[in-house]
Amino acid sequence: MDGTLTQTNELIFASFNHVAQKYLGKTLTPAEIVSLFGPPEEGGLRNLVGAVQADVAMDELCKFYKEHHAEMASLHEGIEDMLRFLKDRRVKLALFTGKGNRTTGISLEALNIGHYFDLVVSGTDVVNHKPHSEGIEKVITTFRCDPLQVLMVGDSPADVKASRGAGVK
Repeated sequence: MDGTLTQTNELIFASFNHVAQKYLGKTLTPAEIVSLFGPPEEGGLRNLVGAVQADVAMDELCKFYKEHHAEMASLHEGIEDMLRFLKDRRVKLALFTGKGNRTTGISLEALNIGHYFDLVVSGTDVVNHKPHSEGIEKVITTFRCDPLQVLMVGDSPADVKASRGAGVK
């Protein structure tokens, strides 16, 4: 989702910094925030503020994320046209993202693209996060399709590794 379909980096960085400022009294660099990625936001926040405060911090992150979505996030140009084109041709579409289900839901709703996807697999829905192939394997299993009939579109080395691990192009 992030980077492939959407331009959300500014929002992600601002949301994490909102929490970091409140709990740690400091602002993180983009590189420090990216280093928290792998598990969904809940895992990154646990590493940042500790397990005791992680749930409340996640609520605050999601509140900020939702309130600032319209001004700080957007779809990449042409994405909605592409999704509509594929759906009009009855192509099954799944979204596999490392984001947690809460922020994924906020973005899908705010950008009005959730209805294009037949399945959404977030980082919350898997035990093994990218670059592991578990999320793609869930898509293959759900749709009961041959991996050779699946195409993964992504924007990171983790996406490439996950697709190769699942045996898809």
